[in-house]
Amino acid sequence: MVANHTISILVINEAGVLSRIVDLFSGRGYNIESLTVAPTIDKNYSRVTIVTQGDDRVIEQINKQLNRLIPIIKVMDLPTGDAIETEIVLAKVYVTDETRAEIIKVADLCGARVLDITDKTYTLQLVGDDKQIRALGEMLRPIGVKEFIRSGKVALSRGNQFANINLE
Repeated sequence: MVANHTISILVINEAGVLSRIVDLFSGRGYNIESLTVAPTIDKNYSRVTIVTQGDDRVIEQINKQLNRLIPIIKVMDLPTGDAIETEIVLAKVYVTDETRAEIIKVADLCGARVLDITDKTYTLQLVGDDKQIRALGEMLRPIGVKEFIRSGKVALSRGNQFANINLE
C-alpha cells in the first residue's frame, strides 16, 4: 500500500551531501514531498528529513540505497505514530478594518502567533502538524492569503530510539 513515509537521515555536514541524496531520489523516479536540512547541535553533522511516498518495498529500497552513500551515518524510516513530527508555517494575510478581529480570532483558535502587523497585512506563525496547518490555511483562505509558506516536516523517533550518534 502506497503511503507517506518520513525518513530521517543523519549525515556528515559537508558540501554535496544533499545533492547526492536528491540525485538518488530523482534518478530513480521517487518524489520528495517535503525536505528539511539543518545542522545538529554538533555542526559537523546535519539532519535531513524527507517525506516521500511508496509501498514498503519502495521505502526499503530507498533506505538501502541511502545507506550506501558514504557521508550518511544513519537512516531511519519513522512510521506515523512512532515519531514526533512538526512543521512551521508563515502566513501573510491581507487585512482590512473589517477583517482585523477575524484574523486574530482565527490565530487564537488555531494556536498561531501574530509576528508582524502592518496597515495592509498580518503575518502569522503556526507550529503544528499537517492537519493543523491545513486547518489554518482553510480558515484564512476566505479572508485573503497573500503568502503561505511551509518549512517542511521535522521529526524525531519517540521514546528510547535514537537516530543519531552520541553528540555530547
